[in-house]
Amino acid sequence: MSQPATAEGFFTDSLLGLAVLAAVREDLTETFADVEVRTSRSQVAFRRRRGFAVLWRPGRHLAHPGAEVVLSVLLERRADSPRWKEVVQPAPGRWQHHLEVYAATDIDDEVRGWLHEAAVASGPMPGR
Repeated sequence: MSQPATAEGFFTDSLLGLAVLAAVREDLTETFADVEVRTSRSQVAFRRRRGFAVLWRPGRHLAHPGAEVVLSVLLERRADSPRWKEVVQPAPGRWQHHLEVYAATDIDDEVRGWLHEAAVASGPMPGR
């Protein structure tokens, strides 16, 4: 699979993925003018000074995915919630939270709060 040119290209065959991408991107770019969206073969990443959230398709990596789309959010703390599929600590002071997304409405006020917390902690882009 080649690298998609755009975030929309990453989700070209997923209506749910396109809807979730639109919801996440719209909310973040309305609040943070310096949010960048970077697309690779495996994910769509949101970053400011550093990355703080990614959308990815578990079916491309796992034999039996639980959801079509996963939102992973990097926080400086463990956010306890039964909504998380998995929470891991890849480094001291960094907690990666994985949320299985089944509908665009899953990106609600609680999830937007976590995204905003992660975006603030990632810091502004240099020179902004």
